Amino acid sequence: MAQKEETAQAAAPTSQDGEDLENPEDPKNLKELVELPPFEIVTGERLPANFFKFQFRNVEYSSGRNKTFLCYVVEAQSKGGQVQASRGYLEDEHAAAHAEEAFFNTIMPAFDPALCYLVTWYVSSSPCAACADRIVRTLNKTKNLRLLLLAGRLFMWEEPEIQAALRKLKEAGCKLRIMKPQDFEYVWQNFVEQEEGESKAFEPWEDIQENFLYYDEKLADILK
Repeated sequence: MAQKEETAQAAAPTSQDGEDLENPEDPKNLKELVELPPFEIVTGERLPANFFKFQFRNVEYSSGRNKTFLCYVVEAQSKGGQVQASRGYLEDEHAAAHAEEAFFNTIMPAFDPALCYLVTWYVSSSPCAACADRIVRTLNKTKNLRLLLLAGRLFMWEEPEIQAALRKLKEAGCKLRIMKPQDFEYVWQNFVEQEEGESKAFEPWEDIQENFLYYDEKLADILK
């Protein structure tokens, strides 16, 4: 079973990279906790290593992980067989917008009917019900789009609304998978900044395989 983090750690205020904020009453820290813009989407090619290690960790109790990191690979194939590929990541800063919806609004606002699209997402957690609905609507109206969604964790998987949303994703043709340890390694190698002097080898955290099996079983039960 996936391990829960200590409640004492869960109660501590954290910054977006998961670091505990020292002296949260300090004006500088209050600015990070309170004075936030209502909407912002961060995009880029590679995310900081400390963000990955905290946000993608496949724990059951995801305290402090109140945003979604979405790494994507887009392959667009023409009828002649030529493939154009692009990759990057999205990070939703606040609750006003989610990375899944932002992907369709900013990265792929339109689809060329002459191309076939294979899109792969590596997300820190599975979509909420609203984002799942947006994905379903996009898949239903875009017949030349195939989406593979690999999630590090399941978001609020015990809620009936979330379970129904995941089943609708499957029915719409979205392939849903839980990230295996080798998927985390792929993200580390292809989407994470490598600092000078830092080991480039992926170092799995404790219980990564056990937690994968836990979530994989839950997803299988939901999608029956």
